[in-house]
Amino acid sequence: MTRKSDSRVRAGAHASSVAAAVLVTFLGVEVAKAQAIMRTPTISVPSRTPTISPSIAPRVSPTVSARAVSVDRGPRPITTARIPSARIGPAPVLPYARYSPNLYPACTAPYRAADGECLAQPNAGGEGSGKSGKKSAGKGRGNNTPVAVNQRTFANEFVAEIDGTLSVTEADELARRHGLARVASENFPLIGATFGLFRITDGRPYETVRREFAADGSVRSVQPNFRYVLQDQKPSAPVEGDPAQYALTKLRLPQAHTLAHGANVTVAVIDSGIDARHPELANSIADNFDALGSAEGPHVHGTGIAGAIVAHARLMGSAPEARIIAIRAFGGANGGAESSSYIILRSLNYAAEHGAQIVNMSFAGPKDAVIERAIAATAARGLVLIAAAGNAGAKSPPLYPAANPNVIAVSATDRQDRLFSASNRGNYIALAAPGVDIFLPAPDGKYQMTSGTSFSAAHVSGVAALLLERNHALKPEALRMTLAKTARDLGSPGRDDLFGDGQTDAFAAVMAVPADRATPVAAASGTTKREDVEKRRDEPGSRAIEQPSLSSADDKSAVSQADKPAAR
Repeated sequence: MTRKSDSRVRAGAHASSVAAAVLVTFLGVEVAKAQAIMRTPTISVPSRTPTISPSIAPRVSPTVSARAVSVDRGPRPITTARIPSARIGPAPVLPYARYSPNLYPACTAPYRAADGECLAQPNAGGEGSGKSGKKSAGKGRGNNTPVAVNQRTFANEFVAEIDGTLSVTEADELARRHGLARVASENFPLIGATFGLFRITDGRPYETVRREFAADGSVRSVQPNFRYVLQDQKPSAPVEGDPAQYALTKLRLPQAHTLAHGANVTVAVIDSGIDARHPELANSIADNFDALGSAEGPHVHGTGIAGAIVAHARLMGSAPEARIIAIRAFGGANGGAESSSYIILRSLNYAAEHGAQIVNMSFAGPKDAVIERAIAATAARGLVLIAAAGNAGAKSPPLYPAANPNVIAVSATDRQDRLFSASNRGNYIALAAPGVDIFLPAPDGKYQMTSGTSFSAAHVSGVAALLLERNHALKPEALRMTLAKTARDLGSPGRDDLFGDGQTDAFAAVMAVPADRATPVAAASGTTKREDVEKRRDEPGSRAIEQPSLSSADDKSAVSQADKPAAR
């Protein structure tokens, strides 16, 4: 009898352990899949503009990275989809759907090369088995080099500067001599050179072909076709816009909009496709250029970036009356929006040649000689260049174009003014702006709640448009100095590697710029530097703002060493 009891006990324990293992396995599979699942619940609203009670703060599950709200404008009652996530306190139920973003390859420090690229970690994007590169380094054929190359460049492709006197036929013959196919080539007035995109067609080793091609007398320079990716991130009530747009209050945009709206200022948005038919973007897209030559429709990232700058219906952008040059440089047909050196070069060239005053670059990639040259030429023409700092995290090396000294690099903050956990750090960070849980338009009349330094950069591009409307004579360096001097200090006192000079303050910046044909404004309402933060919390005050030069960058002596581009 005792032996039978013991047998039953052992059988029960075995069954329990098997059940527990099955449950753990089941839960593990679900968590892994959640990284790439897209759900699309919808919300129907009446034809009138929907509102959210300002007394109720919108809550978003911290495990949800980016969500899209579908809006059907038919005359049906509002219905909501349940979100199986925990909430604290009363909050409206917003039916958001996830989308799987395409991030710049991220990896931990042991698997990072000297230039910041991931090595021997094929699943660094967050999907797959999660095996470390160190364990897989000895498996399979060859070494780890192909993995690294594939992550940062387009395989078997070159961007080469060639003799500008070559005809198309001669350029094709040049390519054939070296076992290459000429994909495209054209003259770029921006940098005064002719560049072509070439692809290896005979299977020879990349480095061998590169050396032979570079030695040809008709070739001036050869480099890989680097890969760039958009910087979105997976993982009290304003007087305008939607109450969910906390960024309006943080940037003091309602106050700034009493003085400027970005009228007659043109912002080139180098991004993915933009939905020009969205009500938030109506009459704001002044020009379109598809640098890819594709037939793709609008994309969620590009539409959101444009909305952060010029939204003007249910939402409010930072410069609602600015004009947008929509430049498609990133294709998202296969679920991941990416571009290349050659396409970014085409995009910058178009922006400079078609009247852009500000260029928003919410993407990141490696240091690239061709793009560095194009950015220097663009800056020399007097364009203001603004870029996302990147979403590769605290251990990432500088990403480009943000780390270029001619570019204003922007990191991201959340509703509590904390740094976005995925935001890049470094002494090249110029400013911070809200970039977590940002409410933006999405294609097909929808809306999204999303996060990333992309949207921080877009907010600052809009604020720059306000300053240029205020005074069209404002030079890029003077504009940068104004944003830095009027920023609200965050983190440790003074300039730091997380927030740069601090969080952008649109109202203080606009007040600090003298209007055209007007005497300089003596003061801005509300101080923004650390020494007066406590005073400002109690009641807005007044502080004189030092006026930067409008004609050149010769007034650098008035700026601290940390403000100088060389110190970035």
